[in-house]
Formats: sequence, structure tokens, C-alpha cells
Amino acid sequence: MAIALLKQNFQDWITQQWVILFGEKIIASNNQWLLGPFGKTEGIGVKFITQLAKNEQLIIDKKQVNKGLLHSINLLNLPAKERNKLSKDVIDFYENTSNYNFDLKVKWNPVFKVFGILLKILFSNRIEQLNIPLSNSKESTTLKSEIIYLIDKKTKKVKRTIWLRTFQKSKQVVYSGIYETCKIPNGKSCLKAIFPLPNGSATVILEPTVGPNGALILNSSGRKIGDSGFYFLLKDSKGNLWTKFIRSFKDQLIVSSENEKITAIQTLTLWNLRVLQFKYNIEKQHKIPASAIQTDITPID
Repeated sequence: MAIALLKQNFQDWITQQWVILFGEKIIASNNQWLLGPFGKTEGIGVKFITQLAKNEQLIIDKKQVNKGLLHSINLLNLPAKERNKLSKDVIDFYENTSNYNFDLKVKWNPVFKVFGILLKILFSNRIEQLNIPLSNSKESTTLKSEIIYLIDKKTKKVKRTIWLRTFQKSKQVVYSGIYETCKIPNGKSCLKAIFPLPNGSATVILEPTVGPNGALILNSSGRKIGDSGFYFLLKDSKGNLWTKFIRSFKDQLIVSSENEKITAIQTLTLWNLRVLQFKYNIEKQHKIPASAIQTDITPID
């Protein structure tokens, strides 16, 4: 039987062994659409960005203006009819994400709040990732949102796009994820969000469609490996790759615009029951500091 890496935190070992026991071993060359960087065992959060840049011999570009999760919305390969319906404000948000400010409200289903408590105690604080508020928000909480590019030293092209979201006051990391597009086996182009975990990742594949009012709807609602959905990935002690597709867990994100105000509503469900809902109020910065326009490129030794 395959064994997870032994020299790591016990909680991490248990979850990884669960993936091995109930998941599937996969071959990297046959699953490039799913793969992405893994975290190390000694912590994620902001540390992961410098680790990844060093490992892949990239330089960090922290310039915070005109940087998007997507270089172009066309990377989603939406049908022409849907692409033409898509809100121009939503397109600008995805192509220039760094030009926007965020406020967040959280609404838990009380039945599932215990999972949030366990997540925070066992993982979030320690690995500096997924620090989700445990109480429902009556007022919005301000987030600091950073788009960080990792750039190839020779070609000067962007190789990795990282979206780092922290609470403005506490500085805790809500999400630190790598964003890119991928083409799943049925040929559909999807948005892929990779959240590094110790010796692995939690990866969400989101299939895009356009709503009747020009909203971008991103769904992870597949039924099997190869579909959109939520995947755990890891390497065992011998370097073999494993994945566990969580069919019962769904993620839907609806990004819409009305009167030039952008709202994003993210709903997480388990066994068709709502677990948690995030509501983001997204506002474009009308005045961008001059310092943000200057490129801040950090070389990795």
C-alpha cells in the first residue's frame, strides 16, 4: 500500500493518507490539465510565493496596476454568442483585477460551521491558508487583494499568476492561489484555481458560462475525474501522484455588474446543501497610487 510522506505534521499525513486510500493514482503525462504546483510541508501563505519563484527560477513582479487573473477573457474560449453577452465590467475585472478593491461578507449554514472550526484549528492558522471567518458578517470586511506575477527571467513572459487575498486589518491570508486556464478532457476550456497545501494542493476546475444579464457563471459541478470539480492532489513517499475527486462538493461563482457595480457571490455546497456563501462587493479604484504603477521585480537568489 502507498504511504504518504512521513516527515510532516500528523494532521497533514492523515488527510493525505485518506486521499491515497480513497483516491486514484494518476500519471502526470496524462493529466497535465489537472496538475499545478504543490506546497511544501513547512507552511504555505506568503512563503509559498517566494518558494515557488525560487524552485521555478522566476522573478516576482509585484506591480499592482492593470494586472488580471486572465491576460484575456478570450482564454475561456466562450462561444461567440455568450462572449458577446458578457458584461464589459466583468471582462475588465478579470483582465485588470489588481485595479479593484474588495469587501467581503460571509454567511454560514450553522449545520456546517463545525467544519469551519475544525479547518481553522487543524490547518488554517498553521499553514497560513483558508482563514475563513467563523461568524456571519453583518458588515463587510475589507480585503487586501494582490495579483502577483511570476516571470520567466529569459523571456520576460508571465509563467504564474497568483491571487493573494488577506484581511486588511489582521493580515491573515484568506486565499493564496495560482490561477490559470486549462482544457479538460472533453475539450472545454475552464478556469483553474490551485490552492497549495503541504505536499499537495486543493484544485478547483470551474466551467464558465454566461448568464442572461451578462454575468460570468463559474461552476465546479462535474460527476467524475476529468470533469470540472474539486480535486485534492498529492505525492506519496515514493513520488507517485494521487488525486481524490470530491463529487459531493460543489463551488459556484457568479460575477455580475449592475450600474457599474460588480458583485461576486460564491456558494459552496456539500451533498446539495449550502455550506457557506461569500458575497464580494467589488469596486474599481478611480485613483491608483503612482507607486503602484512602477514595476517592482524581485529577483530570486
